[in-house]
Amino acid sequence: MWDVITDRSSLVRRLDWPLLTAALVLTLMGVLLVFSATRWRTDLTGGDDHFFMLRQALNASIGMGLAALLVWLGHRRLRNAVPFLYALSLLLSLLVLSPLGSTVNGSRSWIQLGGGFAFQPSELVKIGVILAMATLLSAPSESDHKERPDARSVLQALLLAAVPAVLILLTPDVGQTMVIAAIALGVLLAAGAGRGWLVGLLALGVGGAVAVWQLGVLDEYQVNRFAAFANPGLDPAGVGYNTNQARIAIGSGGLSGQGLFEGSQTTGQFVPEQHTDFIFTVAGEELGFLGGGLVILLLGVVLWRACRIAVASPEVYGTIVAAGIVVWIAFQSFQNIGMALGIMPVTGLPLPFLSYGGSSMFAIWIAVGLLLAIRVRSRGVV
Repeated sequence: MWDVITDRSSLVRRLDWPLLTAALVLTLMGVLLVFSATRWRTDLTGGDDHFFMLRQALNASIGMGLAALLVWLGHRRLRNAVPFLYALSLLLSLLVLSPLGSTVNGSRSWIQLGGGFAFQPSELVKIGVILAMATLLSAPSESDHKERPDARSVLQALLLAAVPAVLILLTPDVGQTMVIAAIALGVLLAAGAGRGWLVGLLALGVGGAVAVWQLGVLDEYQVNRFAAFANPGLDPAGVGYNTNQARIAIGSGGLSGQGLFEGSQTTGQFVPEQHTDFIFTVAGEELGFLGGGLVILLLGVVLWRACRIAVASPEVYGTIVAAGIVVWIAFQSFQNIGMALGIMPVTGLPLPFLSYGGSSMFAIWIAVGLLLAIRVRSRGVV
């Protein structure tokens, strides 16, 4: 009886309102920050100051609609479609490597849909990997009442993550590959895999990173990004330009910022990719330390409530799915904000809820929908 909740008032009462409120406020802030970062960019907007703001609002509306649909359907009913969703994510990842793929900022990660719209399959892959691994790893506990998945299940789950990760790395998109690896580690932790598996996975990750570097898988611009991270003073007008300008923008915001839509670095268009990868610099410059801190606080609320949902879930499947989402949002948020502050290398990952982009917005709101679906079907109080 917990698969479908037909009583609308009961469903509304059981929603996790702190999570939903934080996600909504972050999304609204993102729309405003995207507008601030793009309204002077006539080279991108074609003279329409509101172009990106309206697109972002539309992306958010579609994402929220997908979340609402998931809450109504329930995460368990979606479980039946997991094999199809995972296969679809693999197919789209393969299409990116075909002539249908499109290269943006050096990474062949997009499929052009026409009319100025593009889709990034790696965002769907995150959902597919979490659901597929959760389905596989929760099966032993549900059928045989085992506390931990056996070695065969763990190896199969790792294979489910490894295949799309390799496809994404071939594009090459190191940032999204890192997210998939973090998700795999978090899912194994939530599933109760032995410590040896986790240590082995970390060792494999380090070895894989070394191999990628030594075999020349990375493009020159990606190698330059890591070099600029290791040496911030390297070529400040070239490979180090992005991070230098990002730090200047955030530092100029002071405590309370220069005012929304009033940032000098933003209006002067000094920070590249400011509406996508470096959206946090707009918050730092225009809203200051307080505004940037608010963004981090709201992301913390999302993570806190997601952790509570994972703990309170009466089923292993729900716990693993929620834990995978927690690791995804936490890792990606830390990486994005970290690269804006200069403490992490530039990898091109969007900031959840805030960065411009339909693919990332759809994916993050699908994640919110999954969390809320798990919450409303949990018997215990979260």
